[in-house]
Amino acid sequence: MARKPKDPTVYHGHHVVNGRQLREQFREDPEALEDPSRMWRRVRHGVAVALLALIVVFGAGTAWAILSGYLTIPQPNAQPALPACPTGTYDYVPADQISVNVLNAASREGLARQVADQLAARKFVIKDVGNETYPTEAAAVIRGGIAGEAAAFTLQRNVPGSIYVRDGRSDASLDLILAPGYKALTDPALIDQTPGTITCDLPTSTATPPVR
Repeated sequence: MARKPKDPTVYHGHHVVNGRQLREQFREDPEALEDPSRMWRRVRHGVAVALLALIVVFGAGTAWAILSGYLTIPQPNAQPALPACPTGTYDYVPADQISVNVLNAASREGLARQVADQLAARKFVIKDVGNETYPTEAAAVIRGGIAGEAAAFTLQRNVPGSIYVRDGRSDASLDLILAPGYKALTDPALIDQTPGTITCDLPTSTATPPVR
């Protein structure tokens, strides 16, 4: 009688595990071991979310500090605010170095041309002559930019009762606006040519009324 072949996987009644079966037994579950590329994507996503949250918190805090006045942002190349009226002392400038536009706001026909001719006789350079609407209680308004402040001081010495108003022009030209209160130019022989300041406001009367 033929003898039945011996099962090589059984030894003395015990099942023998070969190398392939052992590897299959201890092989890691592919679902349990996460793909490294997926793990790094999750890390990057988490970092991005954290940075976004920090930016939002920082922006909200900065906005609150600015609105509350606890934080001010310096403006690059910001220029300090200029005073409403020049505060310097100016020398009297030769009239032939001053360009003037003469404008009539006094509703008196021919006044601008008359004054322009008088100023031209004093060597002022007359540019435009015309009309203007400019309500003011001053006798006249001298209007010009920062570059024309010394010229404005000189012209003001020739126009009694005038006030200076600064505008944004970049050159040294001036506008002389003649108002209803204008009477006449200062007599050339009486013009004070010593250094001085510019007048921007009408003088305030300090006279005390008599007691009755």
